[in-house]
Amino acid sequence: MTHDHQEPDTVLIVDDEPSILSALRRLFRPSGYRILIAESGAAALELIAKEPVALVLSDMRMPTMDGVQLLEQVRLRSPDTIRVLLTGYADISSTIAAINRGEIHRYLSKPWDDQQLLLSVSDGLSRRRLEQENLRLQQLIHAQNEQLLQTNASLEQRVASRTQELEQINGMLNNTFAQLEENFLLSIKVFAGLMELRDGSFVGMSRNVAQLARRMAERLQLDPAAQQDIYVAGLLHEVGKIGLPDAVLRKPLSRLVSEELMLYRRHPLNAETALMSLPRLHRVARIVRLHQERIDGKGFPDGISGREVSVAAQIVGIASTFEALQRGRLSEDKHTAEQAAAVIRGGSGSRQESHVVQAFTDVLNEAPAEKAQGLAIGAKALEVGMVLARDLVSDQGSLLLASGFVFDARIIRQIQEFSARSTHKLDLRVQPGAPAMNAH
Repeated sequence: MTHDHQEPDTVLIVDDEPSILSALRRLFRPSGYRILIAESGAAALELIAKEPVALVLSDMRMPTMDGVQLLEQVRLRSPDTIRVLLTGYADISSTIAAINRGEIHRYLSKPWDDQQLLLSVSDGLSRRRLEQENLRLQQLIHAQNEQLLQTNASLEQRVASRTQELEQINGMLNNTFAQLEENFLLSIKVFAGLMELRDGSFVGMSRNVAQLARRMAERLQLDPAAQQDIYVAGLLHEVGKIGLPDAVLRKPLSRLVSEELMLYRRHPLNAETALMSLPRLHRVARIVRLHQERIDGKGFPDGISGREVSVAAQIVGIASTFEALQRGRLSEDKHTAEQAAAVIRGGSGSRQESHVVQAFTDVLNEAPAEKAQGLAIGAKALEVGMVLARDLVSDQGSLLLASGFVFDARIIRQIQEFSARSTHKLDLRVQPGAPAMNAH
């Protein structure tokens, strides 16, 4: 339910550098948030003790109390406050600690991209509002159930009326949970895009891996939950590389020396460690850990073999290898799609089970049934109620909006401003037909 006079969300920005605080305050001022600033963790906790704060955006490196310690205290004192961390790529161990101890909702790399930071904060605040609305609706259901128990059993018409109201509320809850799941997947896509910013030549790789892996899972007729886990694992299969030095990350695998190779082979373990703190990603974390294993026992990081290597991990491993071969990540020479497919088929029975490789071959041989890509329009032609036909990405490959998004006036204004500032033309595709004006 929308309230006409809703108070603006309060965002607390914490950094020990006044210049950064000023820059962030200027960035968020047009968004309509109520902005508080603090130059230390202690000062931030004092503000939180005095008034409710919707979101805390904290720097990692601060004297006396760093970002990990601050966000852990925020979680304990104000658990419904959204927690976002600004961190450098060199702070991977501290970032993992923040995920484990502070249960942060998202972390962003410094230097930040203004649009991504704005979208991340907006998404976090939207998630908080949805969770609060969930709680309100659950309390409403509980209260109405209590009233229903007290209703006179002989008043059948009244009971039927109450039952109808409950069905409507349950429908609202189902829609709310669906929105939460959609926002969760959107966060995963955004994070996968941010990881690829370290090297622009690999933009879109995670999405390609995820899409190919999902098609293979569908071909093998795995259950929908497994297909979703495989898709998310494809998006996050390289999260463990975020802490690798640039010298290692940007070399083909064939050129890594022994020490570099040992460091590289730990990335599936690092990924599992980072993801296991989120219960929703436990199965995904296991797939990511195993995706470089082989059924002949010659993979890494554990060297397991046979059925110990799950079909899900084999699927993600094939998709990752196929994409990496074409991008020159495994050897100095880039493979064509046909050459890369031949390498995959050559590993049938040794790297992966033959029926999994066959599913890969079948997917590649499928007629490219083009899905409707939607109507291409410019940013100035956007109208309220239009529906995005496919993911909208920036020139760096970062996800801006997910397919199925219904445009409102605020987002249209932001997209138009972003398009005006960018030299890259946005590939906007909307579903054909009249805008969905029935969305109030």
